Amino acid sequence: MKILVCISKTPDTTAKIAFTDNNTKFDTSGVQWIINPYDEWYALVRAIELKEKDASTIVHLVTVGGADAEPIIRKALALGGDEAFRVNADSHDSFYIASQIASIAKEGAYDLVFTGKETIDYNGSSIGGMVAELLDFPYISLASKFELNGTKATITREIEGGEETAEVDLPVVVSAAKGMAEQRIPNMRGIMAARTKPLKVSEPVAVEALTSVTSFGLPPAKAGVKLVPADNVDELVRLLHEEAKAL
Repeated sequence: MKILVCISKTPDTTAKIAFTDNNTKFDTSGVQWIINPYDEWYALVRAIELKEKDASTIVHLVTVGGADAEPIIRKALALGGDEAFRVNADSHDSFYIASQIASIAKEGAYDLVFTGKETIDYNGSSIGGMVAELLDFPYISLASKFELNGTKATITREIEGGEETAEVDLPVVVSAAKGMAEQRIPNMRGIMAARTKPLKVSEPVAVEALTSVTSFGLPPAKAGVKLVPADNVDELVRLLHEEAKAL
């Protein structure tokens, strides 16, 4: 079986967010980059677990980005990926990115495509569905459990008020959410092996982006905290009613 895991480079959650060029570009100065956690902790690790159960399984990685994405790709290879592809393009348009991933997936004839449920910087949750449509594969989103029996997958995902379990024949695209797997840390053997694993760079296929960024903006600054003495209930009620609008 061949698995393709989509990997995205995102800022560390502790990074200070700022914008440049009249708020049209993200300021990357001093930013620490990481693998998008949903891609790493859930999608990639579950793919590696499937490989550990079946030694014939091949796990490939794909990312769309510049050369500055290669350190996070090497980390993903250190976790257990066999080979990686980097499409040499810089775009924030979901359709454009999904088209590049779908092109790689078509060439590789993969049985299973994993994505994280979303990236922590854009929270768009759109790539998986677009890739599935472009490949004409079924799509299961927000999966918290994934089991494989031959060529049939049993997938569980959380829904409003409970869980939903679906069965689907491969090939399929699945977006992974919390619960799919447990976080792993690369060991020294994996880190050393990742240095020599193939990382192939290709130029993007011709696709017209459907969206563009007009501006970014930071959320409003949080108001200061007001402390109310425990015995002053009237003042607390007034603040909740007049300022917080909670009553």
